[in-house]
Amino acid sequence: MRLFTIEEANALLPEIKRLFAHIDRSRKTLQRLEPEVRLASQRASEGGGGTVYGTQYAKALTDFVSRVQEILSHGVEIKDFDRGLCDFPHLREGKVVYLCWQRGEGEIEWWHDVDAGFAGRQPL
Repeated sequence: MRLFTIEEANALLPEIKRLFAHIDRSRKTLQRLEPEVRLASQRASEGGGGTVYGTQYAKALTDFVSRVQEILSHGVEIKDFDRGLCDFPHLREGKVVYLCWQRGEGEIEWWHDVDAGFAGRQPL
Protein backbone atom coordinates (compact mmCIF):
# COMPACT_ATOMS: atom_id res chain seq x y z
CA MET A 1 0.00 0.00 0.00
CA ARG A 2 1.38 3.35 -1.01
CA LEU A 3 1.01 6.10 1.58
CA PHE A 4 0.62 9.63 0.27
CA THR A 5 1.57 12.90 1.85
CA ILE A 6 -0.99 15.65 1.33
CA GLU A 7 1.41 17.30 -1.11
CA GLU A 8 1.90 14.08 -3.12
CA ALA A 9 -1.84 13.48 -3.32
CA ASN A 10 -2.53 17.04 -4.46
CA ALA A 11 0.27 16.82 -7.03
CA LEU A 12 -1.36 13.69 -8.48
CA LEU A 13 -4.85 15.27 -8.72
CA PRO A 14 -4.44 16.69 -12.25
CA GLU A 15 -3.68 13.17 -13.52
CA ILE A 16 -6.59 11.68 -11.54
CA LYS A 17 -8.93 14.34 -12.93
CA ARG A 18 -7.72 13.60 -16.48
CA LEU A 19 -8.27 9.87 -16.01
CA PHE A 20 -11.74 10.41 -14.51
CA ALA A 21 -12.67 12.53 -17.56
CA HIS A 22 -11.81 9.54 -19.78
CA ILE A 23 -13.69 7.19 -17.45
CA ASP A 24 -16.76 9.45 -17.55
CA ARG A 25 -16.76 9.47 -21.37
CA SER A 26 -16.35 5.69 -21.53
CA ARG A 27 -19.15 5.15 -19.02
CA LYS A 28 -21.50 7.39 -21.01
CA THR A 29 -20.76 5.40 -24.16
CA LEU A 30 -21.26 2.10 -22.34
CA GLN A 31 -24.56 3.28 -20.86
CA ARG A 32 -25.78 4.61 -24.22
CA LEU A 33 -24.91 1.41 -26.09
CA GLU A 34 -25.90 -1.06 -23.37
CA PRO A 35 -29.49 -1.63 -24.61
CA GLU A 36 -28.30 -2.35 -28.17
CA VAL A 37 -25.56 -4.69 -26.96
CA ARG A 38 -27.96 -6.47 -24.60
CA LEU A 39 -30.41 -7.02 -27.47
CA ALA A 40 -27.62 -8.35 -29.71
CA SER A 41 -26.55 -10.71 -26.95
CA GLN A 42 -30.10 -12.06 -26.61
CA ARG A 43 -30.31 -12.64 -30.37
CA ALA A 44 -26.86 -14.21 -30.71
CA SER A 45 -28.15 -17.75 -30.21
CA GLU A 46 -30.52 -17.17 -33.15
CA GLY A 47 -27.71 -16.04 -35.44
CA GLY A 48 -28.78 -12.40 -35.23
CA GLY A 49 -26.33 -11.21 -32.63
CA GLY A 50 -24.33 -8.82 -34.76
CA THR A 51 -24.39 -5.15 -33.95
CA VAL A 52 -22.79 -2.13 -35.51
CA TYR A 53 -22.21 -0.84 -32.00
CA GLY A 54 -20.19 -3.83 -30.81
CA THR A 55 -16.85 -2.30 -31.75
CA GLN A 56 -17.71 1.02 -30.08
CA TYR A 57 -18.84 -0.80 -26.97
CA ALA A 58 -15.68 -2.92 -26.83
CA LYS A 59 -13.48 0.15 -27.30
CA ALA A 60 -15.30 2.05 -24.54
CA LEU A 61 -15.06 -0.94 -22.22
CA THR A 62 -11.35 -1.36 -22.91
CA ASP A 63 -10.74 2.35 -22.32
CA PHE A 64 -12.76 2.27 -19.09
CA VAL A 65 -10.83 -0.69 -17.70
CA SER A 66 -7.50 0.79 -18.78
CA ARG A 67 -8.14 4.15 -17.08
CA VAL A 68 -9.40 2.51 -13.89
CA GLN A 69 -6.25 0.38 -13.79
CA GLU A 70 -4.13 3.51 -14.25
CA ILE A 71 -5.73 5.16 -11.23
CA LEU A 72 -5.34 2.01 -9.14
CA SER A 73 -1.70 1.64 -10.23
CA HIS A 74 -0.97 4.99 -8.57
CA GLY A 75 -2.19 3.55 -5.27
CA VAL A 76 -5.44 5.53 -5.31
CA GLU A 77 -8.69 3.77 -4.39
CA ILE A 78 -11.83 4.54 -6.40
CA LYS A 79 -14.93 4.68 -4.20
CA ASP A 80 -17.69 6.03 -6.48
CA PHE A 81 -17.59 6.53 -10.24
CA ASP A 82 -20.67 8.76 -10.39
CA ARG A 83 -19.18 11.22 -7.92
CA GLY A 84 -15.58 10.80 -9.02
CA LEU A 85 -14.81 9.90 -5.42
CA CYS A 86 -11.46 8.45 -4.48
CA ASP A 87 -9.22 7.95 -1.47
CA PHE A 88 -5.47 8.27 -1.04
CA PRO A 89 -4.00 6.20 1.84
CA HIS A 90 -2.20 8.53 4.26
CA LEU A 91 -0.40 8.21 7.59
CA ARG A 92 -1.97 10.52 10.16
CA GLU A 93 -0.85 10.53 13.78
CA GLY A 94 0.62 7.05 13.43
CA LYS A 95 -2.35 5.34 11.75
CA VAL A 96 -3.45 4.84 8.17
CA VAL A 97 -6.41 6.96 7.13
CA TYR A 98 -7.72 8.16 3.77
CA LEU A 99 -7.29 11.54 2.19
CA CYS A 100 -10.63 11.98 0.45
CA TRP A 101 -11.34 13.81 -2.80
CA GLN A 102 -14.30 14.00 -5.14
CA ARG A 103 -14.92 15.60 -8.51
CA GLY A 104 -15.47 19.33 -8.23
CA GLU A 105 -13.11 19.85 -5.31
CA GLY A 106 -10.03 21.91 -6.18
CA GLU A 107 -7.65 20.06 -3.91
CA ILE A 108 -7.66 17.56 -1.09
CA GLU A 109 -9.16 19.16 1.99
CA TRP A 110 -10.72 16.16 3.74
CA TRP A 111 -9.72 12.93 5.43
CA HIS A 112 -11.54 10.05 7.15
CA ASP A 113 -10.78 6.87 9.02
CA VAL A 114 -10.50 3.78 6.86
CA ASP A 115 -13.74 2.34 8.23
CA ALA A 116 -15.66 5.66 8.44
CA GLY A 117 -16.24 6.28 4.75
CA PHE A 118 -17.44 9.48 3.15
CA ALA A 119 -19.89 10.23 5.96
CA GLY A 120 -16.95 10.43 8.36
CA ARG A 121 -15.04 13.08 6.39
CA GLN A 122 -13.28 15.68 8.46
CA PRO A 123 -11.43 18.79 7.32
CA LEU A 124 -7.64 18.59 7.26
